[in-house]
Amino acid sequence: MKPAPNTVQIGDRIFSVYIDEQKLMGRVRELGVQLSHDFKDKTPYFLMILKGSFVFGADLIRAYDHACETGFIQLSSYEGTASTGTVKRGQFPDNLAGKDIIIVEDIIDSGLTMNQFITDLKGQNPASITVVSLFVKPEAIEHDVQIDYRGFDIPNAFIVGYGLDLDEIGRNYRQIYQLV
Repeated sequence: MKPAPNTVQIGDRIFSVYIDEQKLMGRVRELGVQLSHDFKDKTPYFLMILKGSFVFGADLIRAYDHACETGFIQLSSYEGTASTGTVKRGQFPDNLAGKDIIIVEDIIDSGLTMNQFITDLKGQNPASITVVSLFVKPEAIEHDVQIDYRGFDIPNAFIVGYGLDLDEIGRNYRQIYQLV
């Protein structure tokens, strides 16, 4: 059976459009303008959290109007639609000491991953740490976490698209879809 219009199916789960591409891209551009203003006298290092933030990160740095550096690190705490409660972290990029780090995250829900990552990142002796997350689930936050820039506050529901996935499927969708 084919999914209804404005829905996608991943396995046996149905998702419907939650945020369309135009609204999504408009907010990403606004975040890029804000960061361009706030970091105009610096050369920040955009540290993108893989895998989920790669699409958002690419669009965000294209909306940033000044010189910057980029890097990537893989963090993971999800399997399927639920957190495992354990954060797995890849290798830090070389030489983060003294840099103004802008962490680019796709979504913050419980805050576990970001809280632990920021603690680890401080050990690299950056000049500053700024967090920008495209999505934040305020009612799901259980850990104290710094969120300096946020794209959208959303309810505690599972979403896919624009880099976010369900078991590696759905990252390529141009809109955000919410689990029905």
